[in-house]
Amino acid sequence: MHILKTHYHPEIKTLTNKSIFTRLATRSIAIKGNNILLLYTKRYEDYSLPGGGLDKDEDYVNGMIRELVEETGAKNITNIKPFGVYEEYRPWHKTDYDIQHMISYCYTCTVSDELGACKMETYEINNGMSAKWVNIFEAIKHNENTMANSNKKGMSIERETFLLKHIAAQLI
Repeated sequence: MHILKTHYHPEIKTLTNKSIFTRLATRSIAIKGNNILLLYTKRYEDYSLPGGGLDKDEDYVNGMIRELVEETGAKNITNIKPFGVYEEYRPWHKTDYDIQHMISYCYTCTVSDELGACKMETYEINNGMSAKWVNIFEAIKHNENTMANSNKKGMSIERETFLLKHIAAQLI
């Protein structure tokens, strides 16, 4: 899979002499016309692609399916194809490492319009995450507004907005 972008968080000035923790993740891209299946996070006021970290030795596609089902309740997931990789270096705020190197493997897929029950983790529920079909251009505009005007924005909004714009340009 080709790299779409490598992003360095503004706090990351160098990788030299830094301890780096690598986290592998997947992101799902399910589109119906101009609508895309996204997660809205109330805490951060943003839209993001369903996805998350892979379990140790987990197959990438199986991990993508697992995360998509857990976070959205997606049904009948088919037509899975590689889209690209977004990698980022960002601060790691635990004592064991200086930097997190997040590598997100993005896949397109087809899912049913109707979503089933989600199985979100406690932190996702506490952050006010909910799955919904959203017009991709409205989601981009919303995220751009959050980036420009909100003090609630999280570290992932730049990744998510870049990916949404790239998806809109390539797939819509």
